[in-house]
Amino acid sequence: MIDCKLLSQIISRYKSAMFTMQRRLNALIRDEMPQDLTVDQFATLEYIRSRGQCTSSELAEVFCVGKSSITAIISRLFDKSLIRRLPDDKDRRVTYLRLTEEGERMAVDIDGRLETLLSRYMGHFDEKEATQFIETYEKLAHVLVQPIEQDAPAGEEKRQE
Repeated sequence: MIDCKLLSQIISRYKSAMFTMQRRLNALIRDEMPQDLTVDQFATLEYIRSRGQCTSSELAEVFCVGKSSITAIISRLFDKSLIRRLPDDKDRRVTYLRLTEEGERMAVDIDGRLETLLSRYMGHFDEKEATQFIETYEKLAHVLVQPIEQDAPAGEEKRQE
């Protein structure tokens, strides 16, 4: 178990680094977007691309936003002919979202630009540091998506709701 004082210092350092990283990285990523595409719209395209197809409910859950926010993004992407809506054959209430050819082309193009951008920064790490960084970052991501009941570290009581 990590010492409370040390944990507090680590959390403070994390918050400072996260704030700087998010602010700067988001600005750099925005610069790579075509003028008529937002970072959220690109993230949506990228998610759909990685899955082949998905529903708006799935997007709302994955991005931790309300369905109205996702509906607005989907509508804009549809209006730009970057995605298409496909009704489910068995359940008319379900609509799947897929990329159009233009949506796929744009997602691939931007993804390539982002890889080049991120390579400039990740290139400052040696192989061991890069691997350790991504494994730790992935572990944090995994912990964050676990149900709340599992949030307490081993040996601590779980929260009562």
